[in-house]
Amino acid sequence: MPARDMYHGAVRRALEQDGWTITDDPLILPFGQHNLFVDLGAEAPIAAEKEGRKIAVEVKGFAGASDVVELERAVGQYALYGGVLAETHPERTLYLAVTLEAYAGVFRDPLGQLMIERQQLRLVVFDRGREVITRWIE
Repeated sequence: MPARDMYHGAVRRALEQDGWTITDDPLILPFGQHNLFVDLGAEAPIAAEKEGRKIAVEVKGFAGASDVVELERAVGQYALYGGVLAETHPERTLYLAVTLEAYAGVFRDPLGQLMIERQQLRLVVFDRGREVITRWIE
């Protein structure tokens, strides 16, 4: 199993605080001879505002030396997981969880905006200190 992102726990707690039930930690995606691991699987409990929604969340802290390299990795992983999810778990919507700092930096940059638009990235922006979700970007 791959190493967890440093903000994995913070995102999990933020999702739970936002009313999500964590169903998988990690969400394992067997496909052919491979197993892929999305950080979290979650669903909205019955009677919640988001009732019936199921999501998969890949956590990315963007803590590397280069935001562009981190963006390349995140977008590639998002595309890979999104393709496999569409085949194996079409009821789940994939999100990329990013810190407020990453959103204000690389994702507000023209390159990040291009990736959000062209790659149809769905983001969950979280405050790593308060462990809360501040924004959902569809």
